[in-house]
Order: sequence, then C-alpha cells, then structure tokens
Amino acid sequence: MGDVILQVEHLCKNFGPTQANKDVSISIRRGEVRGLAGENGCGKSTLASIICGIQPRTGGEIRKDGEPYAPTSPLEAGSRYRVAMVVQELGIIPSLSGVANIFIGKTKQFSKGGFVNMRAMERAAMDIFDRWGLGKVPLGVMAGTLSVEQRKILELARALTNDPDLLILDEITQALSHDTKQVVYDLKDRFRKENRSILIITHDLEETVDICDTVTVMRDGEVVDTVNARDITVDSLKQMMIGRKVEGDYYRIDHEPDFGGQVVLEVRNLCSLDGAVDGVSFDLHQGEILAAVGLSGSGIHELGEALFGVRHKTGSVRHVGSTTHLATPQDVIKTNGAYLSKNRDEDGLMLNATIHQNLYIPSARRLAGPLGFLSAKRLRKLSQGVFEAFDIRAQSLSQPVGRLSGGNKQKVNLGRWLGQELEYVILDCPTRGVDVGVKAYIYDVLRKLKEKRVSVIMISDELTEALGMADRILVMKNGKQAALVDRGPDFTESALIEVMA
Repeated sequence: MGDVILQVEHLCKNFGPTQANKDVSISIRRGEVRGLAGENGCGKSTLASIICGIQPRTGGEIRKDGEPYAPTSPLEAGSRYRVAMVVQELGIIPSLSGVANIFIGKTKQFSKGGFVNMRAMERAAMDIFDRWGLGKVPLGVMAGTLSVEQRKILELARALTNDPDLLILDEITQALSHDTKQVVYDLKDRFRKENRSILIITHDLEETVDICDTVTVMRDGEVVDTVNARDITVDSLKQMMIGRKVEGDYYRIDHEPDFGGQVVLEVRNLCSLDGAVDGVSFDLHQGEILAAVGLSGSGIHELGEALFGVRHKTGSVRHVGSTTHLATPQDVIKTNGAYLSKNRDEDGLMLNATIHQNLYIPSARRLAGPLGFLSAKRLRKLSQGVFEAFDIRAQSLSQPVGRLSGGNKQKVNLGRWLGQELEYVILDCPTRGVDVGVKAYIYDVLRKLKEKRVSVIMISDELTEALGMADRILVMKNGKQAALVDRGPDFTESALIEVMA
C-alpha cells in the first residue's frame, strides 16, 4: 500500500446531547480497501457522511493527502478533493432521468448559452458505464421506474463522475443481486491496482472478511480496533462488534422441511403484464417459509409485488381459507396477509412521521370503534407494545422514523405488520441493510412466526439466508420458475447457482 490518503484524528460529532462519534481516529492508505464494521447506530454512517461533506464535524481534524480537509458539501468533496460516496439509503430523484441523476449539480460542463446538450450528457454517462464496467441500466427513463438495484448502480455511476481516488460505499452490496455484486468486487480490484482507496460499510461480515484488506470496528460511536482482515474470522468480528461472544444458532439447524399440510395460498400461472413474472405456480403451506431467489432480472422482487397486487397480473392467487382471489393489496390485508417491500424508505415507512404513527396505522381499521372512532389510549398501547416487543432503539415513540438507524427502521417496518395476528406474510429482503445483531433478531422473529403456523414468503438476494431459513426454495430465472427445491441434500449454494445461472 502507498502513502496515507486520509487521516482522521480525534473526530467527534454531536447531535444535541447524543454523541454519534467519540474521539474517532483512523488512517487509510492508498491502494487499501478498508472495511468499517459495527452494529446499527454505532456511528459508521455518521463518520462516512462527515468525510464526504454531508454534515460538519463537531470536533477533531481530517487531512487528505496530508492537507487539511473540510468539504462543505459532497459536490465540493468530489470536484475539489476527489472523494465520493454512495449512501445507504436511496439518493435518486425519481422524477428525473437516469442521466440527469448522474450529473445532478454538474450540468454546467454540458451547457452553452443557457441550454444543456443532452446528447453530450448521455454520451458522458455511457462512457462512465463503459469505463467502469457498470453493466446496463436504462438511462433515458425516469429513475423512479427503475429497480432498487438499478438505482444503486446509478448512484455508483454518479460517484464515479469525478474520478475519485477515495470512494466510500455505505451498504451498496445489500441492494444488489448475487451476480451484480460482482460489479462492486471488480471495481474494488481496479481501485486497488490503480492505487486508489475504498472505505466500505457492509453488514455482510463474510463479505467484509473476504474483500477488505483491513477492518475498523466501531462500537457506541468509538473505534474499538483496526485489524488485518486475514487475521480475523467472522465469529471474532462479531465479538468485536458486539463486545461479547454471539451464542445461539444463527440459522435453522434442522435438515428437513417442516410445515403443515394445509395450503394457505394457491398460486397458478402467475404472470405480470410487463413480462417480469411469467407462469409461476406454487402452493404456500401453513407454517412454511418459502424463499424465492434468483439473479438480477430473475423477477423475484416483481413476484412479491404481483402477489400483493401492486403489479398488474394475470393468473390466479387464491387465499384458500376464504376462497378469496387476491387481486389488490386490500384483498391481502383482509385475508390477514401483509407485504414488506425491499425499498422500505419509499414504499414502507413514512420517514417524517413518528414511530408511533408508523406502528399503529396498519392496525387503525382493526382498532376503530363501532362508529369509526379511534381511541388514542388503544393506539398508544399497541405502538408501545410493538416498540418494546421489537426492541426498537430510539429516544421515544415520538421520534421521527427518518432519524433512526437502518436496523431500527427495519424493526419498525416489520413491527407495524407483524404486531398483528397474521396468517401469511410476504417479505422482500427483510434483512437488507441491518447489522448482525438485528439480522439474528429478524431470523428469530421468522422462527417464532413459523411456530405460530404463520406462512412466510421470503424473497432474498442472499443465498446463505435462503438456505439457512427456508423449508423450500423457489428458484427463478428470466421471470420463469426454474426449480422448487425442498430442504434436504440438494439444499446447497452450488446447486442453486447451477439452476440460477
């Protein structure tokens, strides 16, 4: 590795009485891939946002290439200092095209006489995709019509427009499918060869150990230690993050399917009108965890939307107990079902509303009195119960959800639905963007749902997660059903990849 590219010394960040970063000191060298690990709320994203100019520090110093470094915005960090970041939450403006999103704040270079040369901007965007091997994303359409995965690649392209020599990636791989993650891994190798540096935050600890040179571990806003990745294991990393040995089983330990014979949902020849889902059929049984996996473009996320009724479809989705055909989200809710989108911030949570409001709204109809009136006392009791049951870490129920860490946002997202009496639930990437502690907690929630004979469809971009939790796995490829595999001898990552590829 080369000289020190970034030196952070005794950095502090306060939000009122809360100290998000306490006396943080780290140094990153040129050609180094540095992992930043820790539980949700430990201060990782705050540190990264200060480095890239999103917010100012309260105290301490930062030096870039030996010179004082204090960008006032991400634009200045990129254009003046060649420091760029892809944030954890989606930072795309849905009403603008992909090209416009890539060059937000940078269109001056394409302007002449007050007019923007869109063709030149499109060519520049395509050059970025070609140069860095970012694959193919429709750049001329509104970004809001793109998938979460495509939008993250757009954000990565935007970060690369300034040819950065320090790139910060906050949970980008959590939004990517199994095959698209390779784009990030290839980029990492290229940065290393070109003597550039990457600071990567990921809750995938296996990934952290595999792709990083060094790992800085944070806990409660402070740096615990920085270690060589080759000298640690996933278990030792967990212990450093949490401060104690993580005990208990992470995934299921049984090796056979375990669910009732009663069918809850009957899906026959399900197709979406846009062709993303093509002829999928299966039965979901009482107490079953059915996982859906596939590569980019396989249709697994569109499958969840079609089942819930937010994507136009043909075919049949029938709730067997009531013989109701599930055509709309209201049909799902009326038959004691629920759906959690992969994109919780846009499709799931109301970020500006309080935790209390987010938790009670899905249950408001059920809690309404005979004349439709809602009791404030009953609403408060419900939200307080979910708040405690799901161990949501926040100052109070009155705190806006948008101020929570990713893991606590997901607890609210899960709790607002799972706090009800459900018969079945469709979960799209329920552990995306959460740390090892919250992930283990969510798996425990799934086990308890199974014990209560609640049926679960779990859509997942992580094969290890699907293998660890599912009774059966539905493998999709190019929108079609490629295989339906029972828990047993063929339940291996290599066997699934063979069918997916």
